[in-house]
Amino acid sequence: MADITLHILKPSVNNLTARVFVRAAGLDFEEVDVWGSQGTPEFIAMNPSQLTPTLQESGLPSGAMWESCAIMAYLCNKHGLDDFYPSDPAKRAIVDNAMFFIIGSIYPLLARATYGSLGFPGYPGEVLVADVDDSVKAAAANAAETALASRLENFRAAFLADGKFVGGADTPTIADIRLVASAEFLHMIDYDFPGWLTDYTNRVETALGEAYSEPAADVRGFLEYVRSQAAAAS
Repeated sequence: MADITLHILKPSVNNLTARVFVRAAGLDFEEVDVWGSQGTPEFIAMNPSQLTPTLQESGLPSGAMWESCAIMAYLCNKHGLDDFYPSDPAKRAIVDNAMFFIIGSIYPLLARATYGSLGFPGYPGEVLVADVDDSVKAAAANAAETALASRLENFRAAFLADGKFVGGADTPTIADIRLVASAEFLHMIDYDFPGWLTDYTNRVETALGEAYSEPAADVRGFLEYVRSQAAAAS
């Protein structure tokens, strides 16, 4: 039996983040696809939030945890994976800063720009789930896409100006994995990647090899499926 169990949804870039990391780190793990079973009593007993990815491990106080960035940081701390998450406080602070900027400032815009096209449910209180005309929802998605460009440029200027990866690192950090995995959804809306972002995503995937490309194939296959369904319906 593997040391850790990762409960996942294959089409999700949040899940992709953790799936890439455990492979790149060479950890002993098994994956369980929980599509359609997050609302079961068994899953809720393990993880009351019903969110994925969920890491299940006997060493955790409650036996499980969720949130991709928290999962990666925990596993780095436990296994001493300094290349992914530096132990030096100042270098670690940059990685944390980058991750919090991704999940707090970049991903919300990315989600608003892409979730409608993906057929994903929006967050309560947002335009995507409001009782408004589809044209209003499309305008909101376009506004988010436009705003995303400046947030991505902020990320480049703050975290990538001094090297190939976040904070001048020579190899991908957990913050690099989080951003590049998230960017996979931008292909759904034919986002106009700036040259630096294309180079950066290629650099991260090349550095991680099959640890990235193998689970990323699930997300990319899902995007192709959604496109084919949309084409058939039009």
